[in-house]
Amino acid sequence: MKNFFEKISIALKDTVLRKRIAFTVIALVLFRMLATIPIPGVDVASLTKLLSSSQFFGFLNIFSGGGISNLSIVMLGVGPFITASIIIQLLTMIFPKWKALLQDEGEAGRNKLSNYSRLLGAPLAILQSVGFILLLQSQGVLPQLTSFNLVINVIVVSAGSILLMWIGELISEFGIGNGVSLIIFAGIVSRLPNDFMQFIAGYDAANMPMYIAAVVVALVVIAGVVFITEAERSVPVTYAKQVRGNKVYGGASTYLPLRLNQAGVIPIIFALSILLFPQIISNSLAHASNAIIASYATAFTIFFNNPIVYGASYFVLVVLFTYFYTAVTFDPKQISENLQRSGAFIPGVRPGDHTRDYLGNIVTRITLFGALFLGVIAVLPLAMQAFTSNKSLAIGGTALLIVVSVVLDLLKKIDAQVSMREY
Repeated sequence: MKNFFEKISIALKDTVLRKRIAFTVIALVLFRMLATIPIPGVDVASLTKLLSSSQFFGFLNIFSGGGISNLSIVMLGVGPFITASIIIQLLTMIFPKWKALLQDEGEAGRNKLSNYSRLLGAPLAILQSVGFILLLQSQGVLPQLTSFNLVINVIVVSAGSILLMWIGELISEFGIGNGVSLIIFAGIVSRLPNDFMQFIAGYDAANMPMYIAAVVVALVVIAGVVFITEAERSVPVTYAKQVRGNKVYGGASTYLPLRLNQAGVIPIIFALSILLFPQIISNSLAHASNAIIASYATAFTIFFNNPIVYGASYFVLVVLFTYFYTAVTFDPKQISENLQRSGAFIPGVRPGDHTRDYLGNIVTRITLFGALFLGVIAVLPLAMQAFTSNKSLAIGGTALLIVVSVVLDLLKKIDAQVSMREY
């Protein structure tokens, strides 16, 4: 702890680091100012009711940085950019040329793929803004807009999302930390005062044991998130000795770190997308003119909104998508080939296919723990709400994972900057 405060003190005394921190703070304050400017014609009562009753809009509110809570001009947040990044990342596994960019060009290849994500993010922002505004109109949150007003609102909302993407890029370049992650983090943290006031409003001294239990659960969950996020399986690697003239090269031993949770928060995003898509369709069909279609859609909505059905489906999908995303992003064959080319090997394991199978088996086993952990964290808010009527005590979920991951990443970047200046 003492070392941590010493590094913070060094960071604040360093002129360059102080400017980076100040730039980051100013950019986040600008984002929060933009998030308070609503688009015209919002029915606040209908919006509040919709946010409290819909898992879909609650999820979007997280990734918009809280912009949906008052339908601000940045209501989409960095969602289109995140969606574009996920699509580009998945397409790299389909197109060999894009995959070669990452393998052969390294940082330059990643920059090219980032440019593709930015280009794809703009049309996605337009499509999402059109669909979102039309959906809000059907829910009565927005009035029926004329074609001209609809086009104006789409332009404003799309431009707001692109502006946030640009602010995030500026933070990454001139500030400290990942700009997109910090924007989402700032939106989540900005909800804490409101949640605290709701807790105070519903405070009851008779429920003190429940409050204490909630605090204990919160501490355990945060400790678990930190542990799983940082946990890794170290695979020993040895470099073969090479004799050149009178000198011996190699022979060093190191290790290959395999993270327990390699997928991060992506599986939760995928699972929610799959779960929420049929809900959007059923909600739309519930207002259909055909009575049979409307009745079936209403019945499906009631069935799927059952906490047990929704929670079980959510948990299973998170586990499955964790394995899927890990398989997409981690290639044991490529790693085994890289080790073999560099003259390295895992002690007791033959190079080539045996190394590939060995690494694949390890990743499969450790991913099970990471997948189960993500599933538990995802459904934990639903479990907490089942035991208490106070929603402010619902601990866990995507928001907690994002907050902890962003804080850990930010501390590492500050520590790296301080260490670089010390040397």
